[in-house]
Amino acid sequence: MATWKCVQQCGACCHLDPADRPDLDQYLSPEELALYLSMVGEDGWCVNFNHGDRTCSIYAERPRFCRVHADTFGTMFGIEPEELNDFAIECCRQQIEGVYGDRSLEQMRFDREVDFMA
Repeated sequence: MATWKCVQQCGACCHLDPADRPDLDQYLSPEELALYLSMVGEDGWCVNFNHGDRTCSIYAERPRFCRVHADTFGTMFGIEPEELNDFAIECCRQQIEGVYGDRSLEQMRFDREVDFMA
């Protein structure tokens, strides 16, 4: 069984372009939505994302919506804790594909790291 984990130096989730997420107001509070939008740079990437080493400059203090936790995903998406693993894997796969492509090195690294077999 595949087990979700964040793959270091990927950063696909840091591509925050609101055009890719038209339903943000459905799962973020008005305050979180304002914060989210303030984090989007002109290129659609989070202003806290370092493209050089693909890391987050505010990782330890990143907002709730940047964290993959059962309580966060439960509140935002109605995901039960036992569904989190599969849901998180699918979210990451879709985001990585959208940002880098389904045959990208990032997609291959993610699939290998979580032991995903399509």
